[in-house]
Amino acid sequence: MSTKKLRIVPLGGLGEVGKNMMAYEYGKSILIVDTGIMFPENDMLGIDYIIPDYDYLRDKSHRVKGIVITHGHEDHIGAIHHVLSDIPAPVYATRLTRGLIEVKLARQGMLDKAELHTVQAGEKVQIGPFRVEFFHVCHSIPDAVGLGITTPAGLIVHMSDFKFDHTPVDGWPTDYAKLAEFSQRGVSLLLADSTNSERPGWTPSEKVIGPALDEVFAQAPGRIIIASFASLISRMQQVADAAVRHGRKLAFVGMSMVDNAKMARQLGYLKIPDETLVPIDQALKMKPKEVVLMCTGSQGEPSSIIGRLSTGTNRQFDLQPNDTVVLSSHPIPGNEEVISRTINRLLRRGANVIYDAIAPVHVSGHASQEEQKLLLNIVRPKYFMPIHGELRQLRHHAVLATQVGIPEQNIVVVENGQVVELVDGHIRLGERIPGGYVFVDGRSIGEVDSDIMRERERLAQAGIFVVDLSVDRHTGRLLHEPEIITRGFVSPEEAERLIPLARRKVMNLIKNNSAVEEQDIANAIRSLLYNETKRRPMVFVTLSRA
Repeated sequence: MSTKKLRIVPLGGLGEVGKNMMAYEYGKSILIVDTGIMFPENDMLGIDYIIPDYDYLRDKSHRVKGIVITHGHEDHIGAIHHVLSDIPAPVYATRLTRGLIEVKLARQGMLDKAELHTVQAGEKVQIGPFRVEFFHVCHSIPDAVGLGITTPAGLIVHMSDFKFDHTPVDGWPTDYAKLAEFSQRGVSLLLADSTNSERPGWTPSEKVIGPALDEVFAQAPGRIIIASFASLISRMQQVADAAVRHGRKLAFVGMSMVDNAKMARQLGYLKIPDETLVPIDQALKMKPKEVVLMCTGSQGEPSSIIGRLSTGTNRQFDLQPNDTVVLSSHPIPGNEEVISRTINRLLRRGANVIYDAIAPVHVSGHASQEEQKLLLNIVRPKYFMPIHGELRQLRHHAVLATQVGIPEQNIVVVENGQVVELVDGHIRLGERIPGGYVFVDGRSIGEVDSDIMRERERLAQAGIFVVDLSVDRHTGRLLHEPEIITRGFVSPEEAERLIPLARRKVMNLIKNNSAVEEQDIANAIRSLLYNETKRRPMVFVTLSRA
């Protein structure tokens, strides 16, 4: 009798918030679910974003039968162009999600090369040995789906980001009947979003945002600038509805926001009257009281429009007196400090700033504890595997599962890279594979490693001290005085005192030992600088013999 073994390979999103990516492997066939990015943490200097480490799949790309995307947020589609460049597999997504993917691939010049298939909730698609059933779930973006994946090893329910919102903005609640149907068929393994597993109760409905926006629009004396994610189509609709109710014109600002809004309108997911929508150039010429601008930057990113407005460096327009800035999002874990600084800078520049701590201008798109427990009670899986969250959130989700009767031995909590196997109806841990960070820095993908990040951190903390000198290769004498440059180490006034000391130190070393090496000079300079300042900058010495 042959063994029926399904391998579940978490490549991203387990042990962290972001870069969600899962691979299901049965025999010689692989199904990928989601290909997301993660935003860098404060100490990841110079990094644009982070993608999953999918090196495990590179030499198996011919075995990947398909890539299924659950919804259009960046932490689920952001790495799609990276993955498709190495794994040219068919992509399956709902209409809006496909539209967002197309916008992203078009920017990379990859749209013509990608094989994209449109699916909709309620459809079943056979992808190799995997029969994938798409069912609707509520999230903070329309057209989000969960997956029922029937394999020879059993039925898997992959519940990506979700919430149980009975009054969603689009009027389409989660498909509870499908979840109950899965339960009747017998679910071998449920994988479910853990983001809000530490939050008691129920996540509020998106409907509460409408009245909060009405209050902002009614009280704002001048322009309203609303910051959100460019993929948050439902928030665009709520802002547009508020603009219509209060007689303001709406302008989208920034390429990603403009492109996504245009695409969503074309597909019918964003309904804005033509007379309400105006280009940004026109909006800037109108009376402040008549305008609302919607842009990116709700996470305080320095390069975003809100980030640049907070520092006075935005080229297209600047803050005006009486501007009201609304940050319509929750801080991504690790971004709290950046967002606080951005809010403070906006306030100093005269803006009135509204954010979720003082008004319900954002609600989470993720299920809280009672919704997570309800999902477990509806599906009643044999085994449960928390996904999408930091380790503490995964562990707490596991505790919730025990509270509703899932045996502790039937719950598996793992992080990226820990393979899980479902074999003949029983679950076990497999081997570990790489599951870390792949840093994207400009055009560099994966070339920046942890050693480089540590160097950047040291440079940022202590500064640099560079000594350049040339000596005669025959006599060993200096050809000119050492040139010394320092950055981020001491003030210019202090440098005027230290540089002559360092120069004399180097000249004495060369005079006493013409065969002295770069490392010896560097060590001597480090000692001198520490004795003078009690600080340790990075010291670089270049020695050329001419």
